[in-house]
Amino acid sequence: MKLILRLFTYTLSTLVLLCLIVVIFGVSNEPEEAIGWTLTPDDIGRAKKILHEGAKTKPDEVGTIELTKDDLNLATNYLLNRYIQSAVKIELKNNAVRFSVTMTLPHKNILGQYVNISFKLGNEKPTDRPKLTKFKAGALILPARLAAFIIDTVIHNTQLKNYYLLAINPLKSVDINEQRVIISYYSSKETRMRAGNILTQNTNNSPELNIYQQKINEIVNQHDPAWRLSLADLLKSTFQLAFERSTVDTAISENKLAIMAVNNYVNHKEPKGFLTPPTANNITEKYYPAFLYKRADLAQHFIGSAAITASTGREVAKVMGEEKELSDANGGSGFSFIDLTADKAGTKFGEITTSSPENARKAQKAIAEIKDYSDFMPDPRDLPEHMNEAEFKDKYGSIESPVYKELSKEIDNRISKMLLYQ
Repeated sequence: MKLILRLFTYTLSTLVLLCLIVVIFGVSNEPEEAIGWTLTPDDIGRAKKILHEGAKTKPDEVGTIELTKDDLNLATNYLLNRYIQSAVKIELKNNAVRFSVTMTLPHKNILGQYVNISFKLGNEKPTDRPKLTKFKAGALILPARLAAFIIDTVIHNTQLKNYYLLAINPLKSVDINEQRVIISYYSSKETRMRAGNILTQNTNNSPELNIYQQKINEIVNQHDPAWRLSLADLLKSTFQLAFERSTVDTAISENKLAIMAVNNYVNHKEPKGFLTPPTANNITEKYYPAFLYKRADLAQHFIGSAAITASTGREVAKVMGEEKELSDANGGSGFSFIDLTADKAGTKFGEITTSSPENARKAQKAIAEIKDYSDFMPDPRDLPEHMNEAEFKDKYGSIESPVYKELSKEIDNRISKMLLYQ
């Protein structure tokens, strides 16, 4: 036992020392890649299109994405600069992808203002997962195996593990040549469900979420149990708080916190499958189901889809909503266009509240002034529901049939006519 503990201690100490060496050599006062690349509106549009390319693949199908060097540079710089001021240069050479990365540290220190690292990823066969073949931190070159060991240990012992597995597991092949990278992947509904849960948990880890949960506590503690608790009451109060706390620059992040807090409350008793957020601190012990049109399940669908959209985008939320209803048709409560309307409206709500800083700010004010849930959710009660698999196939065939698409478009039209979504 002592030997195992000693080995563990030595291993941990070695990792800490090596990480410290990387930081010391990688930090500098001079950026190796020029910071300040300004993306044009066309660049941003192209980057978003590249990043959402994978969402077009239907569940349980194999998809392929082809990315040129320009595509990789544009998408990576757009994505990384959303979180930290940085610059990335990507090159395709000798059947490998070379990354040169410079990141700006948030605070000045005695070591320097920039972190400079570069590394190569390559594979011998497309069916092999790309491996680290070179790693450099500033002027320090680390053996590839040692660097891979450090990175792998850090990933598998932190929350990065979930993101790593989410990115790696669907891969079938990665073909790297001098012109482009061709990625084949398997898109399953389980992967998309897991993505929704993992990425919504990212916001749930924020300590500022407690502020919104405390607001919900106030609402619930003051609620008259003789009346149904409306989802509108929860959203109106939390978005009023978001409006008071926000500037244009912080409106999106505050809106995400408001949505996640409401979702934590509304769905915290929901069975695992559609969206099960982790139990968060300070959720009130009192619990009254939230309702839309006298139905608690509609509130759960609506805010669940809003949370997924705010975290992962509308395509993932759309697929998950349809998959949930198809699953219900096969042995569940039955396919419901009423539930699907709540999914779609929630997706639109999550999209409009996080699509841009300006839209996020406008949405805060609009939601803080709503009268009731009819301001953000159209009445779906005239739509068909409780259809088992045979009934759904007999009447609609599949979600690709013209008759299904016609009704789906009718639902979209109802939502788009609402003032909040215009």
